[in-house]
Amino acid sequence: MDEPLETSELLAFSKTVEARSLSRAAAELGVPRATISRRLVRLEERLGVRLLRRTTRNLALTDAGEALYRHARVVLDAVHHAEASVREANDVVRGELRVSVPPGLGASFSAMLCDFARRYPEVRLHVHSTTQYVDLQRGGYDLALRASSALEPGLVARKLARIPLLAVASPAYLEARGTPRTRRDLRSHRCMMGFARGELPQTHWPSVGGKFQVEGALFTNDMYLLCDAALQGLGIALLPQQVARPHLESGALVHVLAGAIQADSHLAVIYAEREFMPPQLRAFIDAVMAWGGGDLLPRADAPKPKRAAKSDLLPRSRSPGDTRRGSG
Repeated sequence: MDEPLETSELLAFSKTVEARSLSRAAAELGVPRATISRRLVRLEERLGVRLLRRTTRNLALTDAGEALYRHARVVLDAVHHAEASVREANDVVRGELRVSVPPGLGASFSAMLCDFARRYPEVRLHVHSTTQYVDLQRGGYDLALRASSALEPGLVARKLARIPLLAVASPAYLEARGTPRTRRDLRSHRCMMGFARGELPQTHWPSVGGKFQVEGALFTNDMYLLCDAALQGLGIALLPQQVARPHLESGALVHVLAGAIQADSHLAVIYAEREFMPPQLRAFIDAVMAWGGGDLLPRADAPKPKRAAKSDLLPRSRSPGDTRRGSG
């Protein structure tokens, strides 16, 4: 009977897949790059298949590698949980915790993270800030915070906060281009959009009872960049209420289409369903739920954009003979 695969080989393989680099995998595991390479060669020879296609710039999984990676993650998670179950007896929360969060969660989230790190000094906390949707089933992450209700099978979502979305523009932009009164009016306006699931440019904005198509003029997955662009008079942006609020209160931005665009985003904590939850993951979920979403605060270190003058705005494009007024 053949001996089972070594955990060290599976770990080297999985880390290489997740890091997309032998050097980064070696750094994360704290071993020489040559050791990682040796373990991968030994694993491929043992299985008699090619697992990775390696070029000078990239690593790609073969079909066999894809299949092995799915099972390797299950095995490594089981080993990790077995270790954690033994360590739990001494009531010390320790181990590694990998978390994916969207950018711009604000000062209260940072304070919660720092408090967690102080309370659990033996937890190695990895916090990756990204707008991409990481794969919690096999992507090497234990938990994610997402502003979305879309879930893949096998995941659990616990809602943290409801985030109203508002369409806003600067007074100078509206003076130059007119204030939209209906959704149809947006055809003659510059709309600034985000990315669906953090990856694809948005094509629709939410509406009462559904959604409607919008032609975007600027796309970004950074909501603060959207806010800055709106403050500079570059167009109409759909922003979380917490981000837009201080600028609405100061008059730097104006809420438009209040009756036509009504939608909420929901911030949720998402993690893979599992029979045994490591104590460090359970402690972090408890800390995040106690935080409850906090408040999305504008960046304290960001310079305040100056308000755009009417003359600074991009000219409205018109076709020959177009006599439409700025009110759209």
